[in-house]
Amino acid sequence: MVPRLYQISEDVHRRYDSGSHTSCGAHLRLCSGLVFGLGRLILVGVLTASPSIAFAEKSSNPSPVKQVAVPILGTTLNKDWEQVGIVVEVDIQFERRMDQQGLQVYFQTKPGRFSPVAQRAVTQAIHRAAEVGRLSTESWAITLTLPYPGITMYGESLSAMVGLSVLALARGDPLPPGRVLTGTIMPDGHIGIVGGVPLKILAAHKKHLRRVLIPEEQDVADGDWQTPFLMQVSPVGNVRKAYQGLTDCSLEMSCRQPLASVLSSINGSTSP
Repeated sequence: MVPRLYQISEDVHRRYDSGSHTSCGAHLRLCSGLVFGLGRLILVGVLTASPSIAFAEKSSNPSPVKQVAVPILGTTLNKDWEQVGIVVEVDIQFERRMDQQGLQVYFQTKPGRFSPVAQRAVTQAIHRAAEVGRLSTESWAITLTLPYPGITMYGESLSAMVGLSVLALARGDPLPPGRVLTGTIMPDGHIGIVGGVPLKILAAHKKHLRRVLIPEEQDVADGDWQTPFLMQVSPVGNVRKAYQGLTDCSLEMSCRQPLASVLSSINGSTSP
């Protein structure tokens, strides 16, 4: 169940998403409650508006379509206008096209929407995850759907989870349930700092997620916090460690690689 969310004017959305937070005019109180930091994922209700970007038509695709719903950690406001953690799902669809015209990422505008900042962060994360995994994105077509009517997803902290989930779909590696990652992917492959981690961990615990991966570097504004009982919270510093924690797979070899082949590569011998 998504906590009660409030509708605010499109003017506030534009001010927030463009990064202009210094002057909110009549919306000053509302803006101060919504702006929690660039690395934080925020969900708010929005008034109906036309999509701000155009989407190209998809090319034909010879490979099977892979689809997964992944958990995303964020923050929102409850009925008392207090900041709380939240767990939502994002549907990811992965295809390989026949052409090699570059990565195509489609952000559905219904039922929910992704803000321009979220879209840019996700697209960058997919590129950067693929680069660390040494995969070409030239034929990839990714479709993202937020299955909550009237809701807009702001912020960047969803991007690492989406980027590594796409990488797992491309490699054919599993995504075990009950695990989630919050963070961004930096150009050098490190997992970037995000805010609201304590609130997100509490929300994950309430949803019975067993393992939460967080950036090694913490936001000083988060202060001290404790790990909930029977939950594993794992700081990860880079894409390789985050991918292994999320999938139980190494980027150095496929999870589907036969055990004999793995042992052979480790021992430096040739299997019979």
